[in-house]
Amino acid sequence: MSETPETVAEQAAQAAEAAVAATADSGTSLQTIVDAINGVVWSPALIYTCLAAGLFFSIMTRFAQLRLFKEMIRLLFSGGASDRGVSSFQALAVSLSGRVGTGNIAGVAAAIGFGGPSAVFWMWVVAFLGASTAYVESTLAQIYKEEHEGQYRGGPAFYIEKATGQKWYGILFATATILACGVLLPTVQSNAIGNAVDVAFGSGTMLDTALGHISSTKVIVGAVVVMILGFIIFGGLKRIAKFAEFVVPFMALSYIIVACVVLVLNVDKVPAVFSLIMSDIFSPMAAFGAAIGWGVKRGVYSNEAGQGTGPHAAAAAEVQHPAQQGLVQAFSVYIDTLFVCSATAFMILITGMYDVMDENTVKLGFENIDYMVRNFPAEMAYVDPNSPAFTQHAIESAFPGIGKPFVAIALFFFAFTTILAYYYIAETNVSYVLRTIKIPGAFFILKVIMMFAVFYGSVKAATLAWGLGDIGVGLMAWLNIVGIIIIFFIAKPAIKALRDYEAQRKAGVEEYSFDPEALEIKNADLWEKKKAES
Repeated sequence: MSETPETVAEQAAQAAEAAVAATADSGTSLQTIVDAINGVVWSPALIYTCLAAGLFFSIMTRFAQLRLFKEMIRLLFSGGASDRGVSSFQALAVSLSGRVGTGNIAGVAAAIGFGGPSAVFWMWVVAFLGASTAYVESTLAQIYKEEHEGQYRGGPAFYIEKATGQKWYGILFATATILACGVLLPTVQSNAIGNAVDVAFGSGTMLDTALGHISSTKVIVGAVVVMILGFIIFGGLKRIAKFAEFVVPFMALSYIIVACVVLVLNVDKVPAVFSLIMSDIFSPMAAFGAAIGWGVKRGVYSNEAGQGTGPHAAAAAEVQHPAQQGLVQAFSVYIDTLFVCSATAFMILITGMYDVMDENTVKLGFENIDYMVRNFPAEMAYVDPNSPAFTQHAIESAFPGIGKPFVAIALFFFAFTTILAYYYIAETNVSYVLRTIKIPGAFFILKVIMMFAVFYGSVKAATLAWGLGDIGVGLMAWLNIVGIIIIFFIAKPAIKALRDYEAQRKAGVEEYSFDPEALEIKNADLWEKKKAES
């Protein structure tokens, strides 16, 4: 006898309760510890600090993210690579490979699942305001970059030390970043790959291992990802940049095209989706909890503005003026959130493929109950919002038999290139620490640890992986945002660079130049050397 929607809804609630109960019963002390740390790191203080910093820098730059939009696009394709640095576009690709990842697929689903549809609005707000923060941190990375073993290196640890004179703070950030990008964040990306393939092609045989009860599919996926990762990261930055330069534009464009097709097929529902997104943005729930909290958390995770990861790729670029790469990196925030994240959000909302729940209970069942009846056995009625399943089912409802595999493939490239970006960031910070503390074989150790973290993440539960990733993002965001605000009040180097660039642009110069001494910017050693040589 066929099941009615009411029966399936009851089964969904029972499955959800069972899943929560199982989590409570089998929840390890590690998950409890992770949740407790996240409660401190991702307190409302960090949520509003991210928003306030974006607004502050938007005002200080006179909303450069709007005024110089055309210039951002022009700069994407200007300049070229050198023996020491990559091109602006390659740096953008490496940066986007970090920004455009699991957060754009599973992260958006989690924001909607825990914060409701209005969380999407706050992701847009974070993107708009965060573009100015991305400009500031990436310009600082360019101003204070160094040359290490024939390659440009830079990032928050470098500019914090040089601009503030506080080396201990630089080492603290570098240590937090090595932990975050070398261990915690890669687990999120590989976990999404494993879950997506599992949903698309089945779990295979269940295996009892030292890491728990896991599917053979995830084991195989984890092994394959680790092998490919090892081949590329042992090849250095140039190989990472070339891989990202090719893959990132292709995968982002393909994903957006599919999203546009879904929107066209459901164009009559678009006004209702906009209304749904805007419905609770200023409600008490949005202001003090779900929508703003999850929108900002997943927005920062996705576009990385203020997080301190983007500046590492920005520092590697060969440009005529630091502000140029700052503007390019600001544009990357738009690509990430306003294009790719919005594409995911609209596909999920327009097809009704989502739950909204709090930490302990399901508040709403699947919006599209008819699809659920046709496609969900009772034991699958509960879907973890931290997984990419919402997005897979959204596309599957529009393209039966194609949607789930497409997301699995897209997510592999999204997540894999993000893992590569994380390795480069971790490597840069190891290089920074090695200037003070000598550790034999440090880079080799980093590669091995990261490869193990990637395999571990691919076979473990999504909730634990995202919890670990959130800790990494939160620690970096706290240290970086506080750092760039302190630097602003000490010397305003990023603002001075922007004014200098705009003055040269207004004067119509053919070749831009940067003279830190004339702008009263200290310790920009590489640029001072360039100026002396020219």
